Amino acid sequence: MFRRLRILILLFILAAVAISTWRAKARVADWRYPLRVAVYPINGDQSSATLDYISQLKIDAFEPIADFLDDEAKRYHVALRYGKPIDLFLAPEVTTQPPTPPNGSNILQNILWSLQFRYWAYRADQSGGPSPHIRMFVRFFDPATHEVVPNSVGLEQGMIGIANTYASKKMEARNNVVIAHELLHTIGAQDKYDPRTNQPLHPHGYAEPDTEKLYPQRWAEIMGGRIPLSPNTAAMPRGLHETLIGDQTALEIHWLK
Repeated sequence: MFRRLRILILLFILAAVAISTWRAKARVADWRYPLRVAVYPINGDQSSATLDYISQLKIDAFEPIADFLDDEAKRYHVALRYGKPIDLFLAPEVTTQPPTPPNGSNILQNILWSLQFRYWAYRADQSGGPSPHIRMFVRFFDPATHEVVPNSVGLEQGMIGIANTYASKKMEARNNVVIAHELLHTIGAQDKYDPRTNQPLHPHGYAEPDTEKLYPQRWAEIMGGRIPLSPNTAAMPRGLHETLIGDQTALEIHWLK
């Protein structure tokens, strides 16, 4: 009996999330008003250095993401009634860790993890005030002890994402590239790189796919992830100032019809 009650409660929560997501997607489809985006910091490695970084964190660290989307929206003549495409606010630190994504491509495992993640995100949301349209959980790791961080992920179903980043002011510009990439996943953008090599895929993974001199590219397409330097090499952008939103991504997020 207790197990059935738990399942009913979980189904009720998921139904509520589904309704909220449907409403948010309708808002994305017309882009008349800004989307509320909550950023939830998480101490990913439980270190004192990361804790110190999070304690001084302000929303200003993430504002370049809003500026980037605003600049790109204007380039695509997106006519919001007011403001920028997203309104960012910093939520309280989350003290629990999200469920670990499965390593393989097993569909059932991915579905189960997605449900677990959405339930965890619902439980972890202590932001207060109006409910956000998009929830970005940003896990920070001390770069002195973590040369590499886990892969990040963004889910359109539920409009939630995990961005794994570095607890360093010097790394904030690159962190914002990762966060923006995963944020765009939550509103329908698809990856445009080869997962085996991380090389951007031509043409949609290139910022300028039709230039006469194809290499090196000047920018990274945000969902391509890297700046193509040759057919087999690419460089990480140093910040959002070295990225663009390509036409295919603009189509996926309803900036082009």
